[in-house]
Amino acid sequence: MDGTRLPVVVVAGLHQDERRAAVQELTATAVDAVVLRHDLRDASRGLVHRELRDAGGAFDTATVPLVNDCGCCALREDLLPRLLEIADGGRYGLAVVELWGGSDPHPAVEVLAGGEVDGRLLAEAIELAGVVTAVDPDRLIAELSVPDDLLEHGEHTAARDDRTRAEALAHQVEYATTLAVPCAAAHAPGLALLRRLHPTARVVRLGTGALTRAALGGFDVAAARDRVNPAIALLPQEGDEAGVATLVWERRRPLHPERLHRALELLVPAAQRSRGRFWLANRPDLMLAWDAAGANLAVEECGPWLSALPDAAWDLYPPARRAAAALDWHPLHGDRVQQLSFTAEGLDVDGITELLDSCLLTDAELAAGEPGWKALPDAFQDLLDPVHL
Repeated sequence: MDGTRLPVVVVAGLHQDERRAAVQELTATAVDAVVLRHDLRDASRGLVHRELRDAGGAFDTATVPLVNDCGCCALREDLLPRLLEIADGGRYGLAVVELWGGSDPHPAVEVLAGGEVDGRLLAEAIELAGVVTAVDPDRLIAELSVPDDLLEHGEHTAARDDRTRAEALAHQVEYATTLAVPCAAAHAPGLALLRRLHPTARVVRLGTGALTRAALGGFDVAAARDRVNPAIALLPQEGDEAGVATLVWERRRPLHPERLHRALELLVPAAQRSRGRFWLANRPDLMLAWDAAGANLAVEECGPWLSALPDAAWDLYPPARRAAAALDWHPLHGDRVQQLSFTAEGLDVDGITELLDSCLLTDAELAAGEPGWKALPDAFQDLLDPVHL
């Protein structure tokens, strides 16, 4: 071995035709490329079908158990050793890891970046060159507007995978740094929604020769992790393009848990995608993440607001989190803030703003202070299990 690491590109995408086209373009335009793929169509039966292929066709196929009912565990236990063998062999100039349709590229990339095989770090032999999500913008708005489960369409990654297609699709788009779209994609609102979901991604058209250049541009795993971390993620900016609008609602005072909970049935389906962070009056020390797509909402705990901690505990949190808190400090509420973004075709910006504002504490409720706030009904207990609406 001469110390040269094998470039690896991860390709994700719920839209199979576009994903396969992206993989084909990458392998056709690279020298000596190999594709590693896990087929999870039998995930409910606890099976994974592995296929490795190059220009000569498939050369390694096997059916293996789905370890721990976990797609990422299958990647770790079965794919990583194959990838290391390929890197050590020195025969190939590019490895393309094609993920299963419903797979989230984020945990898969973390496995590749931090994986070990028999005590040896995979990162010593490979270089993560890029992460691509292949997507058809002409289908994007419709598929981010319905609550279909991955399981219903055979796109799940495990027997207990209860995610929706909209949730998987949104996360795939927002994590990758390159978005590959069909050359013929012409739906202006769909392309606008794609750009609004991930403004910094590079959008390339398949079949134009631009994909390989974009995909091999390098990938910063830590930066991608921060970009999708709800505690510090930058939300899309407000704007309107081709009838697709984004509202960023930002306030400082706390939300009334019961009024907000009642409003969810109107707020969640009001946008194809909404996300951000917020705080409830009865849980003043807890940062909550809002993650909604396809008329489904997930609410998760993100740990404490830094203003709830002693100064000495700040050192336990990443510099980006500490810097964000210090730059946006409020004299009364510290780093506690309501920051929610809503993006949709035909978004009712005024209606959403008015509804959210009505969920904030009134002046009288605010004056009661934290003892009074904590006595409010704990209406979000059901969502913090967590479950999906």
